[in-house]
Amino acid sequence: MKIISYNVNGIRAAINKGFIDWLQKENPDIIGIQELKADISQIDRSVFEDLGYELHWFPAVKKGYSGVAIFTKIKPKSIKVGMGLDKYDDEGRIIQADFEGFSFLSAYFPSGTTGDIRQDFKYEFLDDIYGYMQDLRNTQPNLILSGDYNICHKPIDIHNPISNKNSSGFLPDERAWMDKFTESGFIDTFRHFNPEVPHQYSWWSYRANSRAKNLGWRIDYHMATETMKEKLKSALILPDVIHSDHCPIALEINE
Repeated sequence: MKIISYNVNGIRAAINKGFIDWLQKENPDIIGIQELKADISQIDRSVFEDLGYELHWFPAVKKGYSGVAIFTKIKPKSIKVGMGLDKYDDEGRIIQADFEGFSFLSAYFPSGTTGDIRQDFKYEFLDDIYGYMQDLRNTQPNLILSGDYNICHKPIDIHNPISNKNSSGFLPDERAWMDKFTESGFIDTFRHFNPEVPHQYSWWSYRANSRAKNLGWRIDYHMATETMKEKLKSALILPDVIHSDHCPIALEINE
């Protein structure tokens, strides 16, 4: 089974850049989308349904902002939107699909790059999603939390760790949260298969020709609970796919 996560930075813009043709060729069983920036009524859903996907959509209240979705060829047993906290749910931050044997969540963590207020909001979200995921494991032990975490975990995950040490997304408290999360029993699936491979990024600034120079950040993850370790088959970053300032990340699991 192939699972993809992709921050498309606007689903309508991505469609205009060839997203649907790419999706047809890549043919994942499940894809988690972040940063939809659209309501489902603003796209032609039939083009995805013709490819065999069910669309489950959770937009933000604010138009043209945030939002997450799951497109799946496997019929889920149930869908849950949100965490039950309005301050996050109004921004369309997380959606969950329950399948036979595991649950998949597509999540878009807040960015703190616009200043202290949003950085504080990000820290609140980190605390709350940590507790939410620990509670969820009690009833659904096999979890995959995929999406844009807006955090680089280790120096290997960012092109210049020294100059970025005070940048949101690589702050000590953010990285400490990633330590806590992985130590609690979540596997960074890419590093599970590629523990020492450098220069592997999933996001590049639009400035200074960063993508062509591969001056990037690895901020997108498939995190799987330890109970799924034996099912993990491979994890890849797909940097040559360009519909966004992010690229897709892929995870294969044995059914």
